[in-house]
Amino acid sequence: MDIVYIAPVIALITLTIAGIFVKILMGKSTGTKEMQEISKAVQEGAETYLKKEYSWVAIYFVLVSVLLGVLAWFGMLNQWVPFTFILGGVFSGAAGYLGMMVATRSNARTAAAAKESLNSGLRVAFMSGSVMGLTVVGLGLLGVSLLYFFFSNQLDVMIGFGFGASSIALFARVGGGIFTKAADVGADLVGKLEAGIPEDDPRNPAVIADNVGDNVGDVAGMGADLYESYVGSIISAMTLGAAAVTLADLPDSAIYLPMIVAAFGLIASIVGTFLVRTGETPEQSILLKALRMGTYGAAVLVGILSYFAVYLTLADNDFGRMTLDNGGFLGIFIAIIIGLVAGNIIGFFTEYYTSDSYKPTKSIAKASMTGPATVIIRGLSVGMMSTAIPVITVGVAIISSFYISGGANDFSIGLYGIAIAAVGMLSTLGITLATDAYGPVADNAGGIAEMTHQGPEVRERTDALDSLGNTTAATGKGFAIGSAALTAMALLAVYLQTVQDQTTADITQSLSIMTPELLVGLFIGAMLPFLFCAMTMAAVGRAAGKIVTEVRRQFKEIPGLLEGREGVKADYKSAIAISTESALREMIMPSVLAIVSPVIVGVFLGVPGVMGLLVGSLTSGFTLAVMMANAGGAWDNAKKYIERGHYGGKGTANHKATVVGDTVGDPFKDTSGPSLNILIKLMSWVALLTAAFIIAANNALF
Repeated sequence: MDIVYIAPVIALITLTIAGIFVKILMGKSTGTKEMQEISKAVQEGAETYLKKEYSWVAIYFVLVSVLLGVLAWFGMLNQWVPFTFILGGVFSGAAGYLGMMVATRSNARTAAAAKESLNSGLRVAFMSGSVMGLTVVGLGLLGVSLLYFFFSNQLDVMIGFGFGASSIALFARVGGGIFTKAADVGADLVGKLEAGIPEDDPRNPAVIADNVGDNVGDVAGMGADLYESYVGSIISAMTLGAAAVTLADLPDSAIYLPMIVAAFGLIASIVGTFLVRTGETPEQSILLKALRMGTYGAAVLVGILSYFAVYLTLADNDFGRMTLDNGGFLGIFIAIIIGLVAGNIIGFFTEYYTSDSYKPTKSIAKASMTGPATVIIRGLSVGMMSTAIPVITVGVAIISSFYISGGANDFSIGLYGIAIAAVGMLSTLGITLATDAYGPVADNAGGIAEMTHQGPEVRERTDALDSLGNTTAATGKGFAIGSAALTAMALLAVYLQTVQDQTTADITQSLSIMTPELLVGLFIGAMLPFLFCAMTMAAVGRAAGKIVTEVRRQFKEIPGLLEGREGVKADYKSAIAISTESALREMIMPSVLAIVSPVIVGVFLGVPGVMGLLVGSLTSGFTLAVMMANAGGAWDNAKKYIERGHYGGKGTANHKATVVGDTVGDPFKDTSGPSLNILIKLMSWVALLTAAFIIAANNALF
């Protein structure tokens, strides 16, 4: 059997294992009747929102498919691109939806398992996250493999697939992020700060909407987000591999090597999921060590397997006999390892800056002694400080993977080395995403334990799992942002190659840093992430304001609700409806901004302007995303650090100060920050698909 067939076979095996995990999870106890009722309310709210969101997004897909069809009609695109665009959206949406369905059915099961032991709760929550991780990578590799087998000589159709996946990801991230943070902020402002009731108190009308938001934003949205990152890295590497085959006599197998590396990464991720287990000590350092066993174990295994992937595809030819100094198959292998190591470095330092096991987050908790203002100042400082190592790490990864793969001798091979490093970074996404998706399940489980008045030992366990989930979610976001930077860099190279194919002139002559159009594009590109974040932050603020008004109304108008009178229940559905309506309406303008910007800039500033736009948005967007995600994660865990009894504990002025910090950090870490990595790649996909149109329109105008 040709080695290329390994990719779809392993993808199908991965999806099968995910299905087995689902069957095991569904066999777990769902707990008490109260637990089941709350879990069902969360399930119904999440599924209702996602169905409405996808119905809105379907209209966008119809309109864009028509526009792509028009471009194809005029010979500016491959005729199959409209079809692959829809296919990419369907696969990406399915990945998010399936993961969310399992997560909403695992929250009560996690709370029930935590009644038995801490390890039981961790295993159930992590298995739910593993379903998400394995589904995303399984569907991602399967989709790319099918496209390769059907269109092996027309790799440009894969750009449509990436664009479709990226479009769904942006809508899911932005819409889900607005939903979850509107509910969360609204619940905190009225419940914890004004009424002084605990988090996840059933008297709070927004508490179920908050739990629903965890799933639509941090599971469905995050799943679609990382699905897009995963397929984007593979597609860009395959496209640059095809260019290197033409320009540098690389063997044809270089085109499908990224799929083989990804397939072996699936194997490593599956093995890693079985390494995660812990004892009964709810210390964050011990729980983190349990998850590291899985992620680091998978990283080591995929590093070993990647050598065989590269050897089997590239070594049996002249390229394989080249020395390391000249690149060769060993250079490509080391580029993969560079990406793998870079991803783990970014993950570790994200953990360092967001976990309350380390000094940065503890320093935010300490700042609460002088009020909320110093909590905000210290949190921003931590977030800004946290950008240094990821930026340096990505920079080192880009340069080292370029030269060690043979970039000094052939530019196209060096670009391929950068792209394959991005594949290496994302090769263990199956388990990395599992540690991320585990977080919302643990968070929901903690809420269910609180609302059903479980014993203190259960709450202690679910609180420990929830706090760990905040750290792993932040780590997952850092990992996604780092991989986005490498993937976007590879997409820039693909864009250059695409533009060069569209014109007879040497396009590089117009890309001097002093070209006015390029400079203006740089400024616009650097500004766009800030404008995008301003729009999404404002959207969260407006939506949260409506939730605040609704919660206050219910506390005032429903007799006995705030007092906790027996038989009196909050109207949860109204808060869910408000969050749903606000999220769907507010997600439109930020998403449109990302889609139209490359076209408008390209028409008026040409290819140099688009290149400046993409470079500017990549550099500022990457740094801003890291800062926002890490500051938000650190604020959240500083609050939880105090809630565990430090600096006075719950209900004190110090606690309220960190609640303010957490409230500010919510849209930082769950709406604006994580959406930026989609923004910078979506603009690259749009630029790629409209390259011929932009050149023609710019030439016609100027």
